[in-house]
Amino acid sequence: MEIMGKTFAEKALARASGQASVSAGQIVDAQPDAILSHDNTAAIFRLFKQLGIERVKNPDRLRIALDHAVPAPTTQHAQNHAEVRNFVAQQGVKNFFEVGRGICHQVLSEEAMVLPGQLILGADSHTTHYGWMGAFGAGIGRSEVAALWATGELWLRVPESIKVVLNGALPPGVTSKDFCLKFIGDVGADGGLYASVEFHGDGISAMSLESRMVIPNMMAEFGAKNAYLPPDQKVYEYLSVPLQRRLEIGDWGSQEARQSLISNLQSHSLFADADATYRATYTYDASTLEPMIAKPHRVDNVSPLSALKGIRIQQAFLGTCTNGRIEDLEAACAVLKGKQIAAGTRMLVIPASSEILKEATRRGYISILLDAGAVIGVPGCGPCMGNHMGVPAVGEVTISTANRNFRGRMGTRDAEIYLASPAVVAASAVAGVIADPREVSGGEEEKRRGIEER
Repeated sequence: MEIMGKTFAEKALARASGQASVSAGQIVDAQPDAILSHDNTAAIFRLFKQLGIERVKNPDRLRIALDHAVPAPTTQHAQNHAEVRNFVAQQGVKNFFEVGRGICHQVLSEEAMVLPGQLILGADSHTTHYGWMGAFGAGIGRSEVAALWATGELWLRVPESIKVVLNGALPPGVTSKDFCLKFIGDVGADGGLYASVEFHGDGISAMSLESRMVIPNMMAEFGAKNAYLPPDQKVYEYLSVPLQRRLEIGDWGSQEARQSLISNLQSHSLFADADATYRATYTYDASTLEPMIAKPHRVDNVSPLSALKGIRIQQAFLGTCTNGRIEDLEAACAVLKGKQIAAGTRMLVIPASSEILKEATRRGYISILLDAGAVIGVPGCGPCMGNHMGVPAVGEVTISTANRNFRGRMGTRDAEIYLASPAVVAASAVAGVIADPREVSGGEEEKRRGIEER
């Protein structure tokens, strides 16, 4: 019998279910390496108690971060956080991140709490994020997380796979966010329902890690079960630093210990076979791409930036698990340096983690943002899901670096949300209307180099 090549998803779920081989469409009982929850941990625990079980089976596999409404904006939120802290203490959960540490997906990446080839299931739809490092990340429901706490395993259907190839280098001013919006706009927001979306090509490998992180994160808006980018030396080196610190392997900073960890990460990585079977394949030439914007009220309702310039905005939001990293703040500062936020417009900036906030402060980015008139928020999700900080008024227009723009997403049904890259959001804040950063900044690349030299 001819043995067909395997996709990443087939290999990952075979490993997680302890089988030699599985195929798309097959149901498996998988044991995740990590189980994620956030502020919703308290609600999950209430479901868990209904099962009549007192103890979590594998507390060391839990990853919990308070990030969705931080600091607590109401007594109800504060009580919820208190219940999460009690749960963590009672169950002996070691991997818990307090208010202010940052958004769960960014924090777990920074802490190397998920590794290439692993399976992470989380009570957050953007758990697809971990595909940036070659892990299988999938969002699941609260009741499913409660079941995982109780049993340590969950049945999953092995998804069919979609292959996306990006060839060449992105033009100046075009980002991985633009590529994602273009792709989702072409295929539709439901084009990847329960699919494993694999990204390949020299256009992907040429990207910085922070740019790569945007891609699997955005695939949650494509309906994907998971997304995957092949890990490489950049990924291994990034993860080896926190991994060495956390595992206390060798002297801190020891190159020998670091190389040992890198070799181990490489050996556990999974790669799709060249003859794997895909449901569909899409190929893009990076040089043809341009800045894109998703218009209200769907992520696949996209247009080129050039077609939307001049639309009045009241709020610009830079942050979220999609675009709240150093690279994003740098791009915004290249536009904002020496300028002011337009009258009648406000800009809210929320770094994705405390580490990013510290680094942004060290580089002088926070001063640039404050001098321009931006407001800096506590690392976390902020207004992204509409229940904390920065909720728009009725009739207002927000341009955001987030991943979702459906009606009411930011807490106000009769408000509009446009999605764009960090530089476009910053340029729009300066102009007071949707604007092209290449026109607003007057030499963005020169300013970027100046910022980097500081």
